[in-house]
Amino acid sequence: MPELQPTVAVLTALPLEYKAVQAHLRDVRKREHPRGTRAAVGQLPGTPWSVALVEMGEGTLTAAALTERVMTWLEPQAVLFVGVAGSLKSDIALGDVGVATKVYGIHGGKETPEGFLVRPEAWRASHRLTAAAREALRDDPHAHLKPIAAGDVVLAAPESALAEHLRRHYNDAAAIEMEGSGVVSAVDLAGGDALVIRGISDRADADKSLADGEGWQPRAAENAAAAAVAVLRELRPFRGGRVGGSGSGSDREGEDSEEGPHRGATGATGATGATYGGDHLDFRGSTFNGPFVAKRVDRER
Repeated sequence: MPELQPTVAVLTALPLEYKAVQAHLRDVRKREHPRGTRAAVGQLPGTPWSVALVEMGEGTLTAAALTERVMTWLEPQAVLFVGVAGSLKSDIALGDVGVATKVYGIHGGKETPEGFLVRPEAWRASHRLTAAAREALRDDPHAHLKPIAAGDVVLAAPESALAEHLRRHYNDAAAIEMEGSGVVSAVDLAGGDALVIRGISDRADADKSLADGEGWQPRAAENAAAAAVAVLRELRPFRGGRVGGSGSGSDREGEDSEEGPHRGATGATGATGATYGGDHLDFRGSTFNGPFVAKRVDRER
């Protein structure tokens, strides 16, 4: 029976993000979850990966719920969240790509008479995926491995209270988008590996609609998809499958599935279980350069 290809899930929020990734896949087939979630599963040429592509829709809660469903349904070895975002830094241009080394959930906090007290949430990217991204994108001046902020809001006003909140409390964030915290929190709870990759489609300011009208969203989505493909070309399947899920190999490095006595329907004593009824010699994996002679010696017990 041929070994199944390892799976990586690529999640998107918008149709244009979905199409940008789908353009890289071959031999695509559709799968449907019993509760209606759809996935396009295809081969990424030049890699060992089977890619399960899912368009989730917008919103953090939706992203978290559907990511959890994808994790239990498709059991991917890794999850990539790919799409567009708004730049928060002047040196990160439209069309550039941000790869999140850390994802901030920006809305946690407590409102007090003295003001809003921030209670930050943050999820670090998988080291395995980050290392693959660094290797794949090292020579690309338009790729930036930086923290990204995520919240259920579209930022289009650089002088707003939210913009000031980001500058004060999340000043190392390179970009802002909506669903990333839902994705990475769900993957983290499942014990998996996740990476957020976002193409810059606007500057999170009043010119957002203008940038969208000039076609930056599809261009940014295409650049994010290309970066995701580059990462997957560098990423190797994990030994034993993803953490917390079933894999196509042993979960313990070096484990020999043939180790120990073979089991049979009936043993020498008549009981179901071990085939062997007493002392035995196990020659599996042995090499002999000449005859082997064994002698049984009965001893008082």
